[in-house]
Amino acid sequence: MIRVATPADVPVIRELILELATYEKVPHEARATDAQLHDALFSERPAAYAHMAVDDTTGDPVGFALWFLNFSTWRGVHGIYLEDLYVRPTARGSGHGKALLTELARICVERGYQRLEWAVLNWNTPSIAFYEALGARRQDEWSVYRLTDDALTALGTDGRADGPL
Repeated sequence: MIRVATPADVPVIRELILELATYEKVPHEARATDAQLHDALFSERPAAYAHMAVDDTTGDPVGFALWFLNFSTWRGVHGIYLEDLYVRPTARGSGHGKALLTELARICVERGYQRLEWAVLNWNTPSIAFYEALGARRQDEWSVYRLTDDALTALGTDGRADGPL
């Protein structure tokens, strides 16, 4: 049901990313190319890793998890940050999402990592209920911040920021 992604999976991973972005109502944000994904996942020093959920009968990919290592200064060890978890609607309820998370938890335990973290959109109540049923707990005391596009370029090139400092 779950296997490590291979270079041949890159086109379907990109397709699944677009499906996820569409589900999250931001398909225009999914701009990654096959070449970028291949480089990130399969270069000499990969920046990210992926696992595929496949149909038990056909072997066709029905979902994926894309993740990378983070580090906790408080715990002093790595953890896994799950960037994307997606299972196609036709395959939901068959255990693929749980199997993907189980595999990532197994990797954490095996390697001595102490955290498996991810973000979920506040309106995505089916996913929230699923995660909480697995024992995951919301981290309400933290807010996510992000720099992108013009704000990132401005700060990264000349230290400009639009707000008061």
